[in-house]
Amino acid sequence: MSQSSKSVALLLLTLVLLELSMRVGTAPICAHGQAGCHVPSLADLFDRVIQQSSRMHGISSDLHSEFEQYFFPSKNLVGKRKCHTNGILTPDDKENAQRIGREQLTEVILRLLGSWGDPLSQLYHSMSQDQNQDFNHYSSNKALEISDVVHELRDGVAKMAEKMKLLGVLGNTVGYISPESLVPSSTFSFYKQGELNSMDHHDLLYCFRRDSNKVKNYLRILKCTTLPELDC
Repeated sequence: MSQSSKSVALLLLTLVLLELSMRVGTAPICAHGQAGCHVPSLADLFDRVIQQSSRMHGISSDLHSEFEQYFFPSKNLVGKRKCHTNGILTPDDKENAQRIGREQLTEVILRLLGSWGDPLSQLYHSMSQDQNQDFNHYSSNKALEISDVVHELRDGVAKMAEKMKLLGVLGNTVGYISPESLVPSSTFSFYKQGELNSMDHHDLLYCFRRDSNKVKNYLRILKCTTLPELDC
């Protein structure tokens, strides 16, 4: 074989290997091992939802802080917020979160995430119609982003819970709970009025920042109690 033929053959082999590596690297992720799919490990699923929860909390913290600076720059807002999730019993520290067990902690996470679908949707629509366009054009986009992240995270946690069930580390009773079953219907009617003012927006942002921080911390605790072999 001539030198030029060897070069052409080497080039073709390189292209074939490159194409193969690209196919492997971009293989779709699926839960049940269909052909051509990459099945993520439980550790992979935990890492993804924890990353999403950190993003969710980061966006909510930024928006809450910017909202306060814009609307209440000289006020020290104190007092109890009318959070619709106050009726959901949650562990108040790391030790209690570890003590209640995986099933209960997973349920708490799903309850918190499920309870924010309607309120965040209402927050977005209310902000997008607000007359303070200088701020609310930006804030409504952020509210919509938060709503999308919560939806993705809820689905991610549900998939993670299914994986835990398959591996026998979570009971089969754990599952998705509809938002309407979490809190009194009167609380949801408040968010569906469509006439929220700046203080209502602030309360929602304050409460969501609090709950998003809980979800983030609970997922990390759940990972460490479920996969103790990992360095937590």
